[in-house]
Amino acid sequence: MIAREPTLARLATAEQLLLEPFGLTTAHLHQALAEIRSHGVDDADLYFQATRNEGWSLEEGIVKTGSFHIEQGVGVRAVSGEKTAFAYSDDLSWDSLLDAARTVRSISGQGQAKKVKVQASKVAKSRSLYADVDPIASMDSTAKVALLEKVERLAKARDPRVAQVMAGLAAEHDVVLVARADGTLAADVRPLIRLSVTVIAEQNGRREMGNSGGGGRFGLAYFDDAMVQSYVDEAVEQALTNLESRPAPAGEMVVVLGPGWPGILLHEAVGHGLEGDFNRKGSSAFAGRIGQRVAAKGVTVLDDGTIADRRGSLNIDDEGHASQRNVLIEDGILRGYMQDAMNARLMGVKPTGNGRRESYAHMPMPRMTNTYMLGGDKHPDEIVASIKKGLYATNFGGGQVDITSGKFVFSASQAFWVENGKIQYPVKGATLVGNGPDALTRVSMIGNDMRLDTGVGTCGKEGQSVPVGVGQPTLRIEALTVGGTA
Repeated sequence: MIAREPTLARLATAEQLLLEPFGLTTAHLHQALAEIRSHGVDDADLYFQATRNEGWSLEEGIVKTGSFHIEQGVGVRAVSGEKTAFAYSDDLSWDSLLDAARTVRSISGQGQAKKVKVQASKVAKSRSLYADVDPIASMDSTAKVALLEKVERLAKARDPRVAQVMAGLAAEHDVVLVARADGTLAADVRPLIRLSVTVIAEQNGRREMGNSGGGGRFGLAYFDDAMVQSYVDEAVEQALTNLESRPAPAGEMVVVLGPGWPGILLHEAVGHGLEGDFNRKGSSAFAGRIGQRVAAKGVTVLDDGTIADRRGSLNIDDEGHASQRNVLIEDGILRGYMQDAMNARLMGVKPTGNGRRESYAHMPMPRMTNTYMLGGDKHPDEIVASIKKGLYATNFGGGQVDITSGKFVFSASQAFWVENGKIQYPVKGATLVGNGPDALTRVSMIGNDMRLDTGVGTCGKEGQSVPVGVGQPTLRIEALTVGGTA
């Protein structure tokens, strides 16, 4: 049997699922786009999507919930200048599609429609970063329940102080088809899985929590015995460590951030400020600063949607552009922003493969994929040993940032007090307060241990959520404000 080229195979899958059952062809898509273009809009696209989600959760030794959800529809968009007209429908009939096209084309302000040539099809370039697998079908229901029960069994066996275990398993199969005004067609078939583990440990009447988990664009076989054990070990260890924690100190001090998931601070405090829409509008602290120093020497920040199998990676973005490896900050110098099609056009640059949307019912905007800082030349032990008095934060919970000012607030879910280069004890209630652009200039040591997170990130922006990845090496930051409880 002759294998079909992956880009064409994904396009065929999308057409079979999203067009053929409803009597549609690619010719219909081009005709609908011609209807929109007849009013002189600057850009237009159609975004078809079919998504299947499944979720299971365990609590108190019982699998209490199981859910399955199917959603499909099309989003129709027209762009004129900075204005966008958008319509969406779960009806994939030709009449519905044509009606939506005629509705959004009125945004151009041109009264009389002009006849335009229907564009010929051309297939967009794309990547092949993950397998075309349906994760929901990759394991039967009995095995999924057994997987969650294994998590609890392993956690309870790990330490007698483990009082409660909660686990969740999620799988998604997402098929998208994008048709652009210039005749370009692009498609993707996106698997996504995640296993989450939460452990509550109890000792002498005190209860503390630990969290772990991971996933990516795989089938469920990714969660083998070794992977599950590693998640359980991490969650239990975090909960037991927190049982020994003391109130966190407060004040301005040296802070060392651990590798991997602590990159969520970089994502929030810096990443959002480098998205194109905020910079085009001048509302970001980084607006108008291309070519300027915005961080300490040695700080290089990338957004890379091309890493194989990662949660934030994409073969194409949600506007049909191939994902890219974008250097945002290079050795402390700001090099560029993340762009979708509209903001790129208005800023006179090219799209960067960062046009993303939650679903067909949402408009695309510039969003991060996998955002991380490259490693340096310091051993992480050397960085911790450099602390005279300060905080070593190895895991984070929630946080928030003001894009305009760059100010952030983050809570550390696991952190340690360090004196004279030695870890003294774990602390609880530490909150980091600072300014993202300012914090980048205060990076004084960069570890050689750059690590991506395990695949758990979800980013929210303007009411839309999308899967993302974060990462960084161990970092020493001078003089961050720590809000504590001591």
